[in-house]
Amino acid sequence: MILKAAIIAGYLAAVTLVGFLARRRSRPGQEDFFLAGRSLGPVLLLLTLAATNFSAFTVFGFAGAGYRIGYAYFPIMAFGTGFMALTFLFVGIPIWRAGRRLGAVSPPELIWHRFRNKPLRIAYLSVMVLFTVPYLAIQPMGAGYALNGLLGIPYELGAVLVTVVVVGYVLLGGFRGVVWTDALQGVLMLAAMVVIFLAVSKALGGYDHANKVVFGRNPRLFIRPGGGAQLTVLVWFSYMALWFLCDPMFPQLFQRFLAAKNAKSLRFSAVVYPLLTGVLFFLPIATGVMGRAVFPKLYGTETDKILPKLVGELLPGWLGALAIAAGLTALMSTMDSQLLTLGSMFSRDVRDMVKPKRAKFLLNERLVVVVLALAGLALALRPWNTILEIATETFTGLAVLFPVTVAAIYWRRTNPWAAFASIVTGESLLVLYHFKLLPTFGFLPVIPVVLASSVVLGAGSLLFPARNLEAFEKVSNRGLGWAVAFGAVFLLGIDVWNWRQVVPFAFYLPGWFWHSVSLIAVLFMLILLYLRTRDRSAAEFFIRPEKRDLFRRLRHVGFKRYFYGGAYRPEPRDDEEPVSSPDAGDPE
Repeated sequence: MILKAAIIAGYLAAVTLVGFLARRRSRPGQEDFFLAGRSLGPVLLLLTLAATNFSAFTVFGFAGAGYRIGYAYFPIMAFGTGFMALTFLFVGIPIWRAGRRLGAVSPPELIWHRFRNKPLRIAYLSVMVLFTVPYLAIQPMGAGYALNGLLGIPYELGAVLVTVVVVGYVLLGGFRGVVWTDALQGVLMLAAMVVIFLAVSKALGGYDHANKVVFGRNPRLFIRPGGGAQLTVLVWFSYMALWFLCDPMFPQLFQRFLAAKNAKSLRFSAVVYPLLTGVLFFLPIATGVMGRAVFPKLYGTETDKILPKLVGELLPGWLGALAIAAGLTALMSTMDSQLLTLGSMFSRDVRDMVKPKRAKFLLNERLVVVVLALAGLALALRPWNTILEIATETFTGLAVLFPVTVAAIYWRRTNPWAAFASIVTGESLLVLYHFKLLPTFGFLPVIPVVLASSVVLGAGSLLFPARNLEAFEKVSNRGLGWAVAFGAVFLLGIDVWNWRQVVPFAFYLPGWFWHSVSLIAVLFMLILLYLRTRDRSAAEFFIRPEKRDLFRRLRHVGFKRYFYGGAYRPEPRDDEEPVSSPDAGDPE
């Protein structure tokens, strides 16, 4: 027990130290505290995007969903979330450009610069805050479950301990400290899940054998609609669409678009992200399924504890402590980002909308972070549902903002009052769906909610088009073919012909599972091909620009002439370095 506690304490001390070191690099000003001076390069941006998006929901919630639902949960999460990488290109890059040009730090602030409409800014801000705080509460919940299962300490004490540590290094290092710890935590999270998966598989006689045992006891976990018959075709489609609509609207992800160093960083993330989700999401889901062989009768919120239960039951003490310590990285790397982003919205947006005498509290971004952390902790101390159910409802609330955000980027005639009405309509419908007062027609509520929001936004803007407003980007007519190609891949992910089919294949996994794995590979190749044909910088992901120009020179003038006729100097690229002033020209 002492060794376990020492490993956990050492990890928590390490991330606090990283926050302290980041403080030494910090500069005065809110742009540095909240965006690290807009300096995130490709690798660092990818790691912080992944670590921020992969939360307690990813580790503990996925394992619990795998325990309850089975392998059917893998495709809608791994492929569905991987498909969201497209939004890095057509939402993230325009947001990055506009944010640099306008000096925006928070998402609602960017919407304010676009429309100059105060009610719309309030609505956008309110949705982000109201639906992020419950998601924030998931992180202390996961910490409480993990530390209770590993060390036996009370759930409440574990939640409080991790909250204190996260708040500590956020206050010390700001966004730079959060990003540095995200990079560390992202690597540790992947390593931890690999260790847990391999160790649990070995303890159960091998992964293939474990699947065979679970299949014999509960074959529903290997078939769709899965355990509990939850994943019908329409629900499957709804989940796939949910991740695409809501993930870029997470305030903590949205703000990372603003913090990118250049567009190349976002393109790199878009290419690698589907592969990363495919690998990482498989591990907790598969571990949760194997948990049925050890703990066959868990119910409700107890299913979210399957991962720490397995670790405590099957793994050596030190290995279990190391795995759970690194597993804490998932929730901590999301919690710190949520706190910082919420703090930026209070300090930048709420401050601008209240009287100056009342804004003194809001000017202190660090105090705001502490208050928000206490609010999330208060909700976590009395969990009201499973992690999956809490997350799904909060995600739907954020997805309502997607039509408004896309319209702000591409449709210059978007009426700000129609955008305001769109948000109010969507959230009102969500409340009615929460109390089960409206039919869903077999879908998750997100589909009718976002559809109704889009109709209100479109109809209002067509009837009363805005004038003297400019969109962030112009729409290209050359993307129709690519839209069809990506749409076809998305529809292939809803493989109704494989429904209720369970034919054991490699590792005792059904064929439809491997169909989804192949689609992830196809999506990766298609994004890469899109960038190679549409974007001149795509090759930079694998070949540095100077080497690519060298290869081109050698091909045209020959080896000897190149080396004896003078070095070839490539023309400077206008997107290699970002502009230093918001008033300078667009670096893209």
